[in-house]
Amino acid sequence: MNSQGQVQANGQVFFLPDLGEGLVEAELVSWLVAVGDTVHIDQPIAEVETAKSVVEVPSPYEGTVTILHGAEGDSLEVGKPLITIATAGTGESAEPAETGELADQPASESAAESAPTPESGGSGNVLVGYGSTEPSGPGRSRPAVRQAPLVVSPLVRKLAQDHGIALSEIHGSGSDGLILRSDVEAVMGSEPAAGSETDREQAGEVSGVVDQRTGLTVVGRRPLTGLKKAAAAALVRSRREIPDATVWVDVDATLLVELRRGMKAKGVAPSLLAFIARFAVAGLGRFPELNMQLVSGDGQDSLVEFAGINLGFATQTERGLVVPVLRNAQGRTARELGEAIGALTERALGAHSGPAELSGGTFTINNYGVLGVDGSAAIINSPEAAMLGLGRIMDKPWVVDGALCVRKMTELTLAFDHRVCDGAVAAGFLRFVADAMENPAGVLAEL
Repeated sequence: MNSQGQVQANGQVFFLPDLGEGLVEAELVSWLVAVGDTVHIDQPIAEVETAKSVVEVPSPYEGTVTILHGAEGDSLEVGKPLITIATAGTGESAEPAETGELADQPASESAAESAPTPESGGSGNVLVGYGSTEPSGPGRSRPAVRQAPLVVSPLVRKLAQDHGIALSEIHGSGSDGLILRSDVEAVMGSEPAAGSETDREQAGEVSGVVDQRTGLTVVGRRPLTGLKKAAAAALVRSRREIPDATVWVDVDATLLVELRRGMKAKGVAPSLLAFIARFAVAGLGRFPELNMQLVSGDGQDSLVEFAGINLGFATQTERGLVVPVLRNAQGRTARELGEAIGALTERALGAHSGPAELSGGTFTINNYGVLGVDGSAAIINSPEAAMLGLGRIMDKPWVVDGALCVRKMTELTLAFDHRVCDGAVAAGFLRFVADAMENPAGVLAEL
């Protein structure tokens, strides 16, 4: 969809943009404006959930809201109308419509049938700081953006993606160059298939209310969308591509717990996770293979080594599992790591993390102990090479200096890509972190 909007009788239509993630659709979390409100350029107008995060979409126009094209909770397709705003000279006198109402000619149909013209005002389909160079309001100057292929249907986008077809290389046969499904199928060398199963599912048709395999009545069916859909794809990719292996060890964390308790009695102390993160960072300095990534290209695999450590932390939120990333974690103290981890976790739990905060990691720590479990066969966060797992800390009988006593025990688990390193490297790293937890004062004195 062109980055420009489309002028209609009741205002300027702003189409849902691709938010820089190869977006096909997004869920409308909440409207930040209402019909009749006056909005300004770059004012947030809606929150949408993408595959990685909840982001605010800013307005590319200044004027009065006349139509909200969707209700909260709806799944919106990229390239379909999001909002209509009456701007100067584009129908400010038009009566505001109710949410979801369409003009005499539905905006969704007109979006599919005609492409915006270069004369249209505003930037449209962009985030704050990007857009057209044409000023549509006071004090506005932005860099030009590349015009994307004109395609509205997410089914067409997915069909092209599944067959490795670049939409930019297709000349659409629809109105004003709109790329249709038949255009993609023509490139594939096949005729359009009428009444496919996907089409029937999109139309809401169902074959029955009883599941054929289980014989049980189906009471509901929910498609994977947004974060869960992206997570599912990432997990499958990791299992398919990475030959992972796992090592684990029981750790006596009694001295670490006592060290933190003593620090807390004198003031604020870093969390146990912050200490373990500090030990992990130090361990990666000694075993840098676990901070590498294996990439494939031109028929050859290569190991990529980085000058820093971007530490990810698996975080369970109401939206699902996310991994906030602390960039350049090397060289930070346990206290500094704790403060940064806390801030990133708070933003993730509040669904305020941006795409940049949820990507770019080189190593991940998964503290599944907070869920009340001891261990896990973790799935590596592809394309990273390893993930460190931490189980719950609890009182258990343990032999110390030949005597049986009660200690604060936990289990550390390391899942690693066996292509990147051998078991000796993985075991050496895990043993270093375990030893640091069992003798934290001695290790911290050296860091």
